[in-house]
Amino acid sequence: MRISDVLAFSAERAPEVTALTFEDRSWSYRELYADVCRFAHGLGQLAGPGDRVAVLTENNPEYVLAYYGVPLAGMALVFVNYRLSPREVVDVLSDSRPAVLITEEKFLRTARAAAEAVESVTTIVSVDSVAPGTVSVASLMDGRPVTEPVAPDQDAPAWLLYTSGTTGRAKGAVLTHRNVTAAVTNAGVSWETADEWPAVSLCPWPLCHIAGYGVLVSHLHADTVVLLRRYDPDGFLAAVQRHRVTATTVAPTMLAMLLRHPSLARYDTSSITRIGYGSAPMPVATLREAMTHFPNAAFQTGFGMTELAGNVLVHSAEDHLTALDGRTDLLASVGRPMALSAVRVVDATGTECAPGVVGELVIRGEQVCSGYWDRPDATREAFRDGWFHSGDLARRDPDGYFYIVDRLKDMILTGGENVYSREVEDVLHHHPGVAAAAVVGTPDEVWGERVVAVIEPVAGQEPTEEEIREFCRPRLAGYKCPRQVMLVPELPRNTVGKVLKRELRELVRDDIDNALAPS
Repeated sequence: MRISDVLAFSAERAPEVTALTFEDRSWSYRELYADVCRFAHGLGQLAGPGDRVAVLTENNPEYVLAYYGVPLAGMALVFVNYRLSPREVVDVLSDSRPAVLITEEKFLRTARAAAEAVESVTTIVSVDSVAPGTVSVASLMDGRPVTEPVAPDQDAPAWLLYTSGTTGRAKGAVLTHRNVTAAVTNAGVSWETADEWPAVSLCPWPLCHIAGYGVLVSHLHADTVVLLRRYDPDGFLAAVQRHRVTATTVAPTMLAMLLRHPSLARYDTSSITRIGYGSAPMPVATLREAMTHFPNAAFQTGFGMTELAGNVLVHSAEDHLTALDGRTDLLASVGRPMALSAVRVVDATGTECAPGVVGELVIRGEQVCSGYWDRPDATREAFRDGWFHSGDLARRDPDGYFYIVDRLKDMILTGGENVYSREVEDVLHHHPGVAAAAVVGTPDEVWGERVVAVIEPVAGQEPTEEEIREFCRPRLAGYKCPRQVMLVPELPRNTVGKVLKRELRELVRDDIDNALAPS
């Protein structure tokens, strides 16, 4: 099965149902699939099978066309997070070596600079302008056939999404057609759906995030997707009221922002009957408040990651009700394995752990990525004995529910985005007033976690918190910049000089507790 088949099948059985709504525009399934075919044929004039096509935009309909159309053209779509700094954009493009870069006027300057720095980029395609030296999407599609091009192999690379390792060097997870469609099918058969059809599903996620695969899950069911350009509480609530949205998925940060928004009560959200959440730990207090505020909604959550093309664990609406009925421990669970996933907790030897014992979470299934782009070393490390090693520490209870305990990698989840401490530390170490630095995450009610930089300053210097932030802003995406800075005389280290991050986390927690304690 190929990615474009998800849309093609629904276009066959529900051609006139609205597939996509964006601002004041809508497409039926027949119209959207025809545009995907035109888009794929147009790309065939700019690049060839096996080439990469990168996209650097906020959410828009053209991004959805790229989701389907780039793989349909036999090429791989490279997702570029629009929140990355220009330097980070160049890093991703230098590694993936795309032939085409799709962008919008807002990011055109960054796109031009990146194209000059990366030789492989021969064409810039613009979503919303006809700037000199670019090809417009409209002209790319004009007059193209509405039939499928020659179908690509289902094991060909289709999506290329970047994550990072403990070294801070970007890694591209290669997702084939088979991987993505397996993840979509798994969600389709494992996640509970509303009784009414078509559901109206609101997508607030940035499409450059793997959570965007939810668009394909909705299209598998021939539901209507309402797409936001970007997430903001007012825009989200207005879309729910205007389109009578029945289902949505959110990051815990998004939900926390909604619940704290002063205009929440002014909008009619009674149409919502399903709310999914994921991408970061959900504070139990936030979940309880949300379940009270949205009494018509059934809540579900899942666990997944970029390398898995989506979720492999699901925590059902029934589980949530059971949790509120007394089994409060379930509120901290990420659920049980989905229908098409094999999930285990193993020790260092690869032996499955007994219930209650913490080990590494490993996964097997067709949705697991085929490997890392041009990184055979990282691929060998992650894929062992037929299982993908997630780097997450977890435990399983006697009833088969999984709980994420910690991460082997120094990864911080803030606002649904991954931040890798080594990458931030590398930037901090370039500051003239920093002798040494370590970065950890600490719980945050709104963001899930916030980035904390613990700095050992150069003798005689005391860089301020604002000075550190200003230094980081042009070098890192905004969500990676430290939200809190602590100065310490010396970082805790072991006998071989390795920084002890466990002690740092305790130090940060103690500092916060002392700041909150009554005087």
